[in-house]
Amino acid sequence: MEGDRDLELLTTKKLLELRKKLIRKTQERSPREILISKLVDRGVEVLEAAERAYPDIVPLIVKKLANLIEKGIITDYISGGELLQLFRILGLDVRIETKIKIKESGKLIPLSEKLRAKDE
Repeated sequence: MEGDRDLELLTTKKLLELRKKLIRKTQERSPREILISKLVDRGVEVLEAAERAYPDIVPLIVKKLANLIEKGIITDYISGGELLQLFRILGLDVRIETKIKIKESGKLIPLSEKLRAKDE
């Protein structure tokens, strides 16, 4: 009977250690990782473009956004368009490559290609 109790105590101790380890690992996420976990659509693409264009400023914005996410103030996912709009409101002119495609015969064709074909 005492062996069962010791085993149960040991198991409980191990579970507590694992839980503490998991909490530490969660707390060790960088602000960028926290933000990326909330980005959808082309959010990561927008973030990377902003980081390339403004390497000194964007980490500060990312840190603030991550802080707001951790505090529970930002709970929803952030789309690429919303993130781009935020950067532009803050005065950062982030350029994103945009391609317009048309569906023709079940295929997606770039608009530029379609216009070139019309001219010929």
